[in-house]
Order: sequence, then structure tokens, then C-alpha cells
Amino acid sequence: MGGDDEDDRDDGRGIEREYSRRRKMSRGKFAGLCIVEGNFALQMARPDSIPGRYRLLAVALMAMLVVWAILTVRRGRTTVGADGVATRGAFRVRRWAWHDIYDLRVETNPGQRSSDVKSLTFLYDNDGRRAHLRQLDDWQLPDVWGEVADLHTAAARHRGMTWERRPGVEVRIRERAVYRKARERAAVGAILVFLAAIGYLVWAVSVDDGHRLLAFLLLPGAPLAAYALLVTFFRLRSSRTPAHA
Repeated sequence: MGGDDEDDRDDGRGIEREYSRRRKMSRGKFAGLCIVEGNFALQMARPDSIPGRYRLLAVALMAMLVVWAILTVRRGRTTVGADGVATRGAFRVRRWAWHDIYDLRVETNPGQRSSDVKSLTFLYDNDGRRAHLRQLDDWQLPDVWGEVADLHTAAARHRGMTWERRPGVEVRIRERAVYRKARERAAVGAILVFLAAIGYLVWAVSVDDGHRLLAFLLLPGAPLAAYALLVTFFRLRSSRTPAHA
């Protein structure tokens, strides 16, 4: 039920499980990543693309992104034990004691059309905040719903309470979901603005007409400003949407 290093042992206190990568990404997704990386390498190799120092900066940023992605895949995992739940990313480990955990829920992946994963598992704490439980999904597990149900049963005695729904926490979960959706939409808008700023920078460097300073100021400033404005806009829009809509 867990990953390659899965360990399901009953040590008298409860089960100990580790969920790590069992399956690699699909061929289609791997091919898509290869196309993106190949196009980037091709653009960087063109002598008339951008000046050398900017090309080095772009290559360094891409290399950092690739290293982060590799470490996230290789090191990312979720461990479950008598003391609670822990998740590990590329560099960070987060832990929750069972009495701080409100619920474990399997939810539809919003980006499932472009992902191998259709269902993800999230941990909700008593304040309604949620965290993604890495590798606990339907790509790595044949029955993620059954696995999470089994975790509910196994962890019940360690929590000191039942898994019942609490209206106050459910309200906070819904409120945080609204804010999270606003941040996600704002992030998409900020990325589009960032790409436009990069295009403007490339144009300014190529024509060398004194617009470089403005382009460099736009590169960090415009996406941040766009993100702040869009978050506010989407939050206000959500607050005015009827509850039944």
C-alpha cells in the first residue's frame, strides 16, 4: 500500500507506514517535459537569441528549477506513525501530531487533465489549513480511497477523539478554500505578466534603445503588483458570489 520503502508494522502502538514513489511519470508527461527542455536548450543555443550574460542567468534559473524538481520527486514522501503524520519535500519536513489533525481527505486534482494524478490526499488541521500528503495518491497507490479509510481506522485511538465533522472547522476550511482559489488564479495571472515582462526585456536588450532599465524594473515588479491586485479582485468576487452558485 505504501512506497518502495513501505513499512507496515504493528508495534503495539499502531501502524507505521511510509509512502514514497513507486511509479515513475507516464511516458506522455515525460515526453512533454523533454519537449519543453529541448525547446529551452534550442533557444539558448541560438547566437541571436539574447546576450551571453542574460543567457547564463536563464540557464542558471532553469538548472535550479530542474534540481528542485528532481529532489522533490526523489525525496518527497509521507510517513504515518503512532505519533502523527510527516511530509518531506526537497528540503523541508513538516510534522503534525494526531491531536492537531482534523481530517485526511482524498480530493480531485484540479490539474488532472495535464497530470498523471487524478486524486490527491490532503491533511486538514484544526484551524482548517490543509497540506498535501506527498505520494499518497491514485498514481502511486491502487486504492488511495481504501488506504485513507484504513488510516482513519488505525489512527482513531491515537487521536483521542473520533473523526466527526465540526461545523466551525468546516467553515474555516471553506473560507480558506476560497482564498486559496483566489491565490491560484492570481498566480496564473502573475505568471502571464512575468512572461510578458521577459518578452519586453528580450526586445529591449535586442534593440538597445535605453529601455533596459525599465524592463529590469518590470521583471520583478509587474508580476508582484499583478498578483496583489488579482488576489484582491478574486477575493472580492468570491465574497459577492451567492453561496449556492
